[in-house]
Amino acid sequence: MAGELRDGRIVVVGASLAGLRAAETLREEGFTGSLTVVGDEPYPPYDRPPLSKQVLIGGVPADTTGLPTRRDPDADWRLGVAATGLDLLERRVLLADGESLPYDRVLIATGTRARPWPDAGEAALDGVFTLRTRDDASGLAERLDAGPGRVLVIGAGFTGSEIASACRERGLDVTVAERGPAPLVGALGGTLSQLAAVMHRGHGVDLRCGVTVTALLGDGNERFVGADLSDGTRVEADVCVVALGAVRNVEWLADSGLAAGARGIACDAGCRAFNMYGIVTDDVFVAGDVSRFPHPLFGYQMLSLEHWGNAVAQAEVAAHNMINPGPLQRPHLAVPTFWSTQFGLNIKSVGVPTYSDHVVIAQGSLEARRLAVVYGYRGRVTAAVTVDMAKSLDYYRHLIETAAPFPPPPGAADRAIAADVPIPSDVPDPKGLSHEPVVALTGHLPDRRLMVVQPTR
Repeated sequence: MAGELRDGRIVVVGASLAGLRAAETLREEGFTGSLTVVGDEPYPPYDRPPLSKQVLIGGVPADTTGLPTRRDPDADWRLGVAATGLDLLERRVLLADGESLPYDRVLIATGTRARPWPDAGEAALDGVFTLRTRDDASGLAERLDAGPGRVLVIGAGFTGSEIASACRERGLDVTVAERGPAPLVGALGGTLSQLAAVMHRGHGVDLRCGVTVTALLGDGNERFVGADLSDGTRVEADVCVVALGAVRNVEWLADSGLAAGARGIACDAGCRAFNMYGIVTDDVFVAGDVSRFPHPLFGYQMLSLEHWGNAVAQAEVAAHNMINPGPLQRPHLAVPTFWSTQFGLNIKSVGVPTYSDHVVIAQGSLEARRLAVVYGYRGRVTAAVTVDMAKSLDYYRHLIETAAPFPPPPGAADRAIAADVPIPSDVPDPKGLSHEPVVALTGHLPDRRLMVVQPTR
């Protein structure tokens, strides 16, 4: 096990929220050695949540979303150059410009990128966008400023729904196409997805569920003009935003020997990366959206999270463990949280809604559009989601952390008796959705058998 490191060389790959907070924490905890931060974009770390909200609405320019710093991390910033490989034996990070950076510890915080439209020719049409980077948001906001006749959004996850909300706030006509039965169903299950569908349609969104986009159409001059849907209809539009989820940036690690795959890089609760044989490394750490880590509250399954709060908390744990000896290292056990603002509603979540078999509405109601939904799995509370009732969230976090019984007791509800009768949480198979869950359980539920033993003959 690696020992204390106060001097030496640390490389952070990913000039992201996680990368910045890790760099700051390293200095705050007494690291005095060489610190290098590598980023493939030319910009210092910036905040991504405003890109699908304030920037698209036109409230703030994309170039004003830089992250505030707690302190100067005194780092050598290598911006605009991507990492292309990691040599675990020689302890070097390989860069696209041909340089290699030696390290004593390395933190991988390369995050995700937007999943592209699968047909490259159609994706290249003028007017087709994805939304992940500052440049993406700037280009899309400029196109929305021009007042397109209609915007087509493919995918009704959180990003797609926030984009649709921003378009309606601008007064633009918008069509949303979603393969699943309702918006947000992959993240929140069936009950709240019903409210999401009502909110979309109540704000004038042309919501098409249970359909896929079969082709993006051009006008012969490489300009996007519409799309064909699987139900045989055609949507005429001037702008298309592809919101099909995220791809984790792990390709550069293909030859590294780390346990890196489509769901991210596997690490232990101390943020130490596993190699491809399941052996934990001592000098490679992972944080943020690109990581997969076990959590005892959720059956020790490997969680893959796209959360602002998780990126910060995990980066701080990783930085602490990078420079402290084993007995002083600590685990990353934060309960996942995320939030979204769309169609005038403030949606906040704690726990893992997809780790559930039933839900109850503990406070408020769907009709009032102000409520708290509690999720349970096998008789204990595993998550809660509030709509315009965020002050209740801390209470439900406590229920999750203490493995409180589900359904929650009467004190957890605003009713004289216990919460409503539990109903199935209706968490769908992600394969049937256009969008992806914000929280992904990358293992298997405990009651699913992983193999069948055949008797010998």
